[in-house]
Amino acid sequence: MLATRIRRRKASALATAAVLAVLAAPAVAATPATATETAPTAVTTAADYDPAYYEDAVGKSGDSLKDALHTIISDQTKLSYSAVWEALKVTDQDPADSGNVILLYSGISRSKSLNGGDVGDWNREHVWAKSHGDFGTSTGPGTDLHHLRPEDVQVNSVRGNKDFDNGGGSFTDSGGSLTDSNSFEPRDAVKGDVARMILYMAVRYEGTDGWPDLEPNDSVSNGSNPYHGRLPVLKQWHQEDPPSAFEQNRNNVIYDSYQHNRNPFIDHPEWVEAIW
Repeated sequence: MLATRIRRRKASALATAAVLAVLAAPAVAATPATATETAPTAVTTAADYDPAYYEDAVGKSGDSLKDALHTIISDQTKLSYSAVWEALKVTDQDPADSGNVILLYSGISRSKSLNGGDVGDWNREHVWAKSHGDFGTSTGPGTDLHHLRPEDVQVNSVRGNKDFDNGGGSFTDSGGSLTDSNSFEPRDAVKGDVARMILYMAVRYEGTDGWPDLEPNDSVSNGSNPYHGRLPVLKQWHQEDPPSAFEQNRNNVIYDSYQHNRNPFIDHPEWVEAIW
């Protein structure tokens, strides 16, 4: 427990420094209707993070790296589904307006108070669709903040439980996201975020703690199977859209204030290729 607290204090200090650095940067004007994430930063190096957290993963690759990361990130505090509402108001707060959250697929900045199930509200989007493995909203993968994001109720419904792929047409409040009969393509600014959330879930949930063994694959017709696609496209999005300051801050907030575990692919983007 002492070692864990020390690691968290180190991470907290680093997170504070990162936030101060972002605040010191020149402000970027946002459009009135939507908000976008801060421009992507350079690929992160190991020196930017507390090395003690990932100590047991250093030097590994393939299944050995995946197994080591699973053990590391499985040490977490679990939230109830109702607690997710308040957590998302912090993890996804609009940097330009503390009273709003940024919606994942549409990019809209919307009042934190408009959380619910009516038209015009935002709700809790499971990026790894909860039907893919049938884990629902029970405490565990159904409440894991690393893949839960705020989204407009109707946009969330358009996405449904579709796998991810390129292509499709636009829709109301899409923000640049596209969809067709069997797949969904998020807007460019969050393509990498989506990929890293899916791959986090595939490492965190390995079928060893009463939940399904979640895995990425190359399909857009996974239905209720514990798979999510398409892996080649997700890897492409990961490369094209590296972790942004918004995404890194979100990772830090989840670690420091809620679950006390991290998404390793935000900290170490190179580990995606090392495993897959």
